[in-house]
Amino acid sequence: MTPTTETMVGIGGAAESTDMVLNIGPQHPSTHGVLRLRLVLDGERIEHAEPVIGYMHRGAEKLFEARDYRQIIMLANRHDWLSAFSNELGVVLAVERMLGMEVPTRAVWTRTLLAELNRVLNHLMFLGSYPLELGGITPVFYAFTEREVLQNVMEEVSGGRMHYMFNRVGGLKEDLPAGWASRARAAVAGVRSRMDRFDDLVLGNGIFRGRTRGVGALAPEAVHAYGVSGPIARGSGVDFDLRRDEPYLAYGELQDTLRVVTRQEGDCLARFEVLLEQTHVALDLADACLDRLAELPPGPINQRLPKVLKAPEGHTYAWTENPLGINGYYLVSKGEKTPYRLKLRSASYNNIQALVELLPGTLVADMVAILGSMFFVVGDIDK
Repeated sequence: MTPTTETMVGIGGAAESTDMVLNIGPQHPSTHGVLRLRLVLDGERIEHAEPVIGYMHRGAEKLFEARDYRQIIMLANRHDWLSAFSNELGVVLAVERMLGMEVPTRAVWTRTLLAELNRVLNHLMFLGSYPLELGGITPVFYAFTEREVLQNVMEEVSGGRMHYMFNRVGGLKEDLPAGWASRARAAVAGVRSRMDRFDDLVLGNGIFRGRTRGVGALAPEAVHAYGVSGPIARGSGVDFDLRRDEPYLAYGELQDTLRVVTRQEGDCLARFEVLLEQTHVALDLADACLDRLAELPPGPINQRLPKVLKAPEGHTYAWTENPLGINGYYLVSKGEKTPYRLKLRSASYNNIQALVELLPGTLVADMVAILGSMFFVVGDIDK
């Protein structure tokens, strides 16, 4: 009998029982900045995901302690660079609450109007960039066209295109330019008339729906556990919006116009649908604010402040429904002209932690679709 030889061909390091560790980022197009994802893979399936943050940390919370109450507005303006007006707003609301200050009615309604225009600008960015990450290039051109229309009116009123620096403690920097309201109304109407492009190009696209429906479903229990908020939470059926549930600014008088958009599926498609429909609601709220401003008599837009502004000793907490979710501002004062402590609770920081729950069990090919649907800004994580 001829002897046989048995040969074992190795595939390297007992690969069948060895997990692969894959780093996505910190420099990667799908991470919206310097975010790193450390993935443990079993073949093409993700077994464990860890968001690694801190590559962009600029120490804003520490810098708050060395700047006076006028200067900290600039620092807070920048962490979510798509929501600059809303970032400023939270800080001045906290300081005004410490001071017990009443803001003129015109300033309240103008702030509400500009906050909703800023919300539309934020959402348009993601309405264009998310399809781009899944291979659809056309929507981003339409999104930036509409952003330019609204940026023009925001730039006219504030002088800034991204960092408006228009809020002040006690109101706003200055009154609206002559004729601005009619130009803003025309811009809002123009953007609204062209929003159906996103329904046709994106939601009507079979490839987009195939890549997003049933992918990355986030359970309501995980939303509560991780403190997820904004469009991502509402896409999972968590019906909570500070503008309705704890109204600030003029939202208490806008309840007939304000609709809180929710979906029950909790997947990537649901989050995108919430974002798109929420953009329509923001445009409606902007129109309602313009109507109310047209009825108001002429009046001041801010309060006169002392040369050196000092908040009384104590602490307070203000929170706002920012475009990406809930932003909170915990202000502690020792009676000086600078905050003793100003702790910022940003929406993206909490939202991105939910990736620990979302990514395990999914395919690497779906990772970009899930990551893009979280609608985050890295500066809002590393504040």
